[in-house]
Amino acid sequence: MVTEPFFKSAQMLEDVQVLIELSAEEGGLDEASKAEVESTFESVEASLRELEVAKMLSGELDSGDCYVEINAGAGGTEACDWVGILARMYTRYFQDRGFDFEMTDFTDGDGAGYRSISYEVQGSFSYGFLKAEIGIHRLVRISPFDANKKRHTSFASVYVYPVIDEDIDVEVRTEDLRVDTYRASGAGGQHVNKTNSAVRMTHAPSGIVVQCQAERSQIRNRERAMKMLKARLYEMEIQKRQAEADKENSEKREIAWGSQIRNYVLQPYQLIKDVRTKYESSNVQKVLDGDIQPFIESYLMMSTDTPTQTS
Repeated sequence: MVTEPFFKSAQMLEDVQVLIELSAEEGGLDEASKAEVESTFESVEASLRELEVAKMLSGELDSGDCYVEINAGAGGTEACDWVGILARMYTRYFQDRGFDFEMTDFTDGDGAGYRSISYEVQGSFSYGFLKAEIGIHRLVRISPFDANKKRHTSFASVYVYPVIDEDIDVEVRTEDLRVDTYRASGAGGQHVNKTNSAVRMTHAPSGIVVQCQAERSQIRNRERAMKMLKARLYEMEIQKRQAEADKENSEKREIAWGSQIRNYVLQPYQLIKDVRTKYESSNVQKVLDGDIQPFIESYLMMSTDTPTQTS
């Protein structure tokens, strides 16, 4: 419930008022009561901030689930390893937020990480929050794969689009669709898939390609891939309408190298900085362990007068 933080805050403030009144009758607040009041005010502040962020999530599909895709840029092993790092960061974030998630497809990298990896994420406002991550993520570090210990720059793109309700009708003509099957990746041994159960769908008019290998059954993978394709087409139409209505206010930019939204610098110093909001954190490990909510909230609040903070 979107208004829950408001009613929760009101109740906490009422409880504090009662505590203060009772303490006044007994000669004032003791240390334990003071600590309780301070703790309550901190909780109220956090709850109201949650409400302030929630009001920014007013898009038609913000409250729903989403798909997250991470793709490596140029750079071979370096870029693939960077995708692996981002995948770990996002799965930690999903867990911290209480989101359910499932890997729907992946392609192993050149010696490390992934060339690409995709997730279906389920949770309240998962799309509203994660759409803040759309764009290019740039990593600067001393490469663990370079014997000369030189600094390398790697890029990966993150794309997020909403899961649409089954009641929404999106037409996909058979003649516009190419469906390929292939063997799903596996851990080896008895778990290797010996049939072409994985599905790749290519929609010719839009150029959209979706893949799914999460299910053992080709039929189920085909169903899920079609669901993903319809979601992409629906979101494309929504974005088209937004762009036509206000070209200057289109939130989703075309993903292109050189237009990174966030820089992750590990050497020669440690700093993660969002190019759009200027929000930054020097606690690199904490961020890579999934603590990206401050970056997301900073992006959502960018249109307000809330000052950008530094952690």
